[in-house]
Amino acid sequence: MKLKRIFAGLISLCVAFSITACTNSSPAATTLSESTANQSTAKEADGNAAIKISWWGGDARHEATRKAIDKFMEKYPNIKVTTEYGAWTGWEDAMSTKFYAGTAPDVNQINWNWITSFNADGKTFLDINTVSDKIDLTQFDKAVLDSCSVDGRLQAVPVSITGRIFYWNKSTFDKAGVSTPKSLADLLAAGKKFKEKLGDDYYPIALGEYDRMILMVYYLESVYGKNWVENNKINYTKEEIMKGLEFIQSLEDNHVTPSIKGITGDGAESLDKNPKWMEGKYAGIFEWDSSASKFSKALSGDQKFVVGDFMPDMGKYQGGFTKVSLAFAISKNTKYPAECAKLINFLLNEEDGVKIMGSERGIPLSKAGLKICADNKLFDPNVAEANGKILKWAKYSFDVKFEDAKLKSNNGVYYDVMAGLSYDNYNVSKAADLLIEGINKVLAAK
Repeated sequence: MKLKRIFAGLISLCVAFSITACTNSSPAATTLSESTANQSTAKEADGNAAIKISWWGGDARHEATRKAIDKFMEKYPNIKVTTEYGAWTGWEDAMSTKFYAGTAPDVNQINWNWITSFNADGKTFLDINTVSDKIDLTQFDKAVLDSCSVDGRLQAVPVSITGRIFYWNKSTFDKAGVSTPKSLADLLAAGKKFKEKLGDDYYPIALGEYDRMILMVYYLESVYGKNWVENNKINYTKEEIMKGLEFIQSLEDNHVTPSIKGITGDGAESLDKNPKWMEGKYAGIFEWDSSASKFSKALSGDQKFVVGDFMPDMGKYQGGFTKVSLAFAISKNTKYPAECAKLINFLLNEEDGVKIMGSERGIPLSKAGLKICADNKLFDPNVAEANGKILKWAKYSFDVKFEDAKLKSNNGVYYDVMAGLSYDNYNVSKAADLLIEGINKVLAAK
């Protein structure tokens, strides 16, 4: 919660449509001559260096990152940077194999939980403190850096804080003759209206397996007012979890979301590339704030994409959580740690890199990056609006094991439970048992 309060304070200055406040108060982009007392010195290569960076995301992130890397190589012609990137689907499994085999690229965009999932023994990622003369860590609040540290080792540099919120295709809702939902009652009513007015192929929202899991937790937090996991234990009874699963299934039953079979049958590798999203047949998503631009840009024609609101009638509490969205880590076995660090610093702290990246990975945690975006009005308005709403609303803590690969991968517990419920292979009691059993195994693992 401390991390969230710090970031909310920065955002209140920079994003809440009062950008000039940040311009006068935040630190400017710094040079690395402004060193810290405990700074380590990393030796650079005598001649040319070749490094590779990996990331996942949508087309907008790919394009911005490639352009920023080209700019980096202009500034540092002795450093050759190659890239490896793709969509999220299957990405974690592929990277897991590379991390364990020691064949991962030199610089990697990682999820927050990868710090513990793939680096529990400290042998996968370099301690960023050892290259602190190449990355200006003073631009990041200590609490933010601590969230990416294990036993005093800074395992990655955090990029942004994120949470999930609703987004709507207003054009489709207009076509159906209903307003975008402000409440759960509105959403349920829209399902019926979409079917009557637009036909069976149109839905107010499309929810995949992992989307359903996060939405269920948001619903349960709203109803019961407690964290999903507390003291490394599930904080909900089986009966409470069954209530959450019944809520998710009610969305299918009321034509609010297509079935898992229907979404899978569309054949798209990700929802933003699904023709039914692009055409407006799926008119809503429940997604990370940093994903707004890729979904907006995927819409065909002049369809209008808008940020939604949290739904107060889900319960008497403000459900939802925030977490470190993404981070950059350096592989411990890289031959060029100094050059890797310079690349990360360029992308997060330096004006030439930040101006190209904008908010493609969310609202920057770097104070310098935040100021550069503010000064140059680079925030994607949807990302900024969504992030502000999330930080204001979401009240609950995120458990680092929530995203463990055994739970959220394509063959993980969340996918099995949510798909099994949708396909009618499990009733809510069986689904709850499997969910509890699978999560408990992950929580019990060291």
